[in-house]
Amino acid sequence: MTGTISTDTTTDTTTDTTAVRAVLDRFYDAWAANDADALVPLYLDDASVVRPGVVHHSRDALRAGMAASFAGPLKGSRGVDDAASIRFPGPDTAIVVSTAGVLMPGEESLPPEREVSATWVLVRRDGEWRIAAYANAPAH
Repeated sequence: MTGTISTDTTTDTTTDTTAVRAVLDRFYDAWAANDADALVPLYLDDASVVRPGVVHHSRDALRAGMAASFAGPLKGSRGVDDAASIRFPGPDTAIVVSTAGVLMPGEESLPPEREVSATWVLVRRDGEWRIAAYANAPAH
């Protein structure tokens, strides 16, 4: 999946856009490895994750949920994400809107029924971008 990036032009966001994309790349690399322990450091301690039927309010809850998923229904899966826009409402906040989904083992394209519209909120703390919130809903 590919997408275009729109960014706030009031600040130099090229470096920040690259850094935010790198966080998402690390997220999806960890997913491809089905490694919940590698996912959670990308999140703030009090991060929120909201998906249909699932709400996590901490990294510990996220770790447990993802570990169970990777051992069960998502075993061998990989996530895909097409960031349609990345914007910076403030110098230390990024909002990413994307089309995303889960490819199961052997799949090369995302079935429409698993396509979601997603919103990521990342914040910069101590010089590092981390995921503060993530939510998705069915795209169709």
